[in-house]
Amino acid sequence: MTSQVGRADDTSDPATGAALPGQVRPEPVGGTVGVLHGAVTAEISRRVRDLQVALEQARDVIDPVVTAKADAALARITDRLALGVDRTVVAIVGGTGSGKSSLFNAVTRLQFADVGDTRPTTALPSACVWGPDGDALLDWLGVDRHRRIQRESLLDGDEEASLAGLVLLDLPDHDSVEATHREVVDRVLPYADLVLWVVDPQKYADDALHTGYLRDLVGHEESTVVVLNQVDTVPVDQRDALVEDLARLLAEDGLVEVPLLGVSAVTGEGVVELRERLEQVVARRSSAATHAAAEVRDVAATVVASLGPSVRPPDDDDVSAVVDTLAGAAGLRAVSDAVVAALRSGTALPDGFGSVHDDGAELARSQWLTRTTGDLLPAWADEVTGRVATPAELRMAVAEALSAVTLGVRRNRAARAAWWAGFGLMVLAVAGAGVAYAAVGFERLPVWALPAAAGAVVLGALVMVAGTVGRRVDARRQAERVGREGRAVIDAVARARLADPTTDVLARHARLRGLVEATRVGD
Repeated sequence: MTSQVGRADDTSDPATGAALPGQVRPEPVGGTVGVLHGAVTAEISRRVRDLQVALEQARDVIDPVVTAKADAALARITDRLALGVDRTVVAIVGGTGSGKSSLFNAVTRLQFADVGDTRPTTALPSACVWGPDGDALLDWLGVDRHRRIQRESLLDGDEEASLAGLVLLDLPDHDSVEATHREVVDRVLPYADLVLWVVDPQKYADDALHTGYLRDLVGHEESTVVVLNQVDTVPVDQRDALVEDLARLLAEDGLVEVPLLGVSAVTGEGVVELRERLEQVVARRSSAATHAAAEVRDVAATVVASLGPSVRPPDDDDVSAVVDTLAGAAGLRAVSDAVVAALRSGTALPDGFGSVHDDGAELARSQWLTRTTGDLLPAWADEVTGRVATPAELRMAVAEALSAVTLGVRRNRAARAAWWAGFGLMVLAVAGAGVAYAAVGFERLPVWALPAAAGAVVLGALVMVAGTVGRRVDARRQAERVGREGRAVIDAVARARLADPTTDVLARHARLRGLVEATRVGD
């Protein structure tokens, strides 16, 4: 395998963001899909992008400190995803002479790692990768390009498919006199999904192994396997006792549940079982993916908390309450009474018909904001406050809307006044005709004229009474219409100037929350 060139001036730990001396950060994968950059990497990358979009759209309403931390975390996760998380890193660790490299060759079924006296003194590990797309990860892990090999090639067919995505590392001896060897072990182990601790029959009880490493693995038994190598050097009748003694020491370390396998890299004993164990580990999600997904959830949780709780949009009850206040401030009831009085008496409507006083508009706006922003965080409440109409704008909008209603009332009043004036003239004409007939004298009129004159007078009186009653009924009907239309136009103003802007802000709030919440699921 060849090494992918990284940026030597940009060195950091993809899991924590901390600088790593001598390490390089790989160039972004740029959409490359392989065993290491597969479905899990793509899914977590999608969630990261969604979070970045949500953050960008919410910068004006989220604390800058929160956005800065979230940006840094997402950048760190992106760097880690560039290495690919659809892989399983297994590290073989052991002391000098434990046969780690022989075991590496036995598991890979290749004669790649140097063994015995030919093993070089180096601080860099060796690696075998099952599948393509591993150079970036191996660059970060510090595996020299000359100490890498790839399995699952065309020559392998499907024989190695069950280990696709496995990165097997042969680390330097942890008990080497070279301090750099131990540094490599200490740096790489936290990123291994499984650690194969290889011990041999001669040094399995070494206190440095137990106190320096194994006892620190308590609680991580699921990611640890202890391999007793070189069992072929132990007589068959003594092997069980040897395994039992090692199990006892592990129990004293607190590792009661850690798996223990007896293996011989020379004879192949236990190697099949070890490969089966690796297949099980490969089948589950890698620790890198788990860690990246957990970081995404943490960032999402922080952003959601910064957005504040979910808030219901305003409903008809909220609008109705503020309409009541505005109608009262506009004196809509008084307007209706004025219409009744004017139509009954035939007088003109008063000036300032339906105007809203400042205190009423302020009260209505304050009432609206209290009902709709009480559960919002200050930034979102301020957003709503800035979007809805000011008291002056609200007062003017209501006055303008009511002016259209009152204009119609004035026009209707003029038309009705003309109608009732004509009606009155008709009454006078009928009554006058009756009086005229009477004034002529009975001796000059036909016999039928007297009843006709009397009937005209009576009809005029009846029509006058009917007109009076009709005028009152019409006045009340017009007043009711003014009340309905007045409330309707105030309702329209409240929705356009208060409800609609508030709904827009809350819809944005809900959309951003939904986008962020969606990144917290899918694991």
